[in-house]
Amino acid sequence: MSLPTIRVTREEMRKRVALFSEIKGYDGGLPDSRYPGAERTLYNVIGFQPPEGDPGRVSPVGAQAAEHAAIKINEGFNLGFCEASPGKGPMMHNHDTNETFMPLSGRWRCSWEVDGRVESFDLGPRDVISFPAGVQRRFENITHEEPDRKHWLLFVIGGNAPQAEFSPEAMAELKARGYVDDDGGY
Repeated sequence: MSLPTIRVTREEMRKRVALFSEIKGYDGGLPDSRYPGAERTLYNVIGFQPPEGDPGRVSPVGAQAAEHAAIKINEGFNLGFCEASPGKGPMMHNHDTNETFMPLSGRWRCSWEVDGRVESFDLGPRDVISFPAGVQRRFENITHEEPDRKHWLLFVIGGNAPQAEFSPEAMAELKARGYVDDDGGY
């Protein structure tokens, strides 16, 4: 048995190249995007298409970034970057697929909820954590000794059009502070 072999032209392969200098980051399109402490820039490198259906479920990279993947493929996974200042990161949220994190610079706290409490691991460059689908999780840049420097986190999320949903507590906080309306709009 042999694996099939295909041939692609340079032009066809160029559609699968994401030069970092050409990737645009987005800081909006998620319910917590404007919330103090949750500000971050997300870069959609591979995949991430806007999910269809329930408006309460969003792309993990937000609407703007989901529409602008650097490499527009649907091959079972998505890859992106988060750039954030110390003390910043998304609010507690969930995905319908696996999410894996690897810091590229700085230190990052990766937290999850279990039995009414929050657990976490602090990770540095090239450390990896992989959350299964259904776990409420968040990440935060904790490189506080460098207050003026943003750091980078790589994330890989399974599926072709993964969905994110913020925790009930996060949505209640966002509603109470006026960042989302009663219908979940932001």
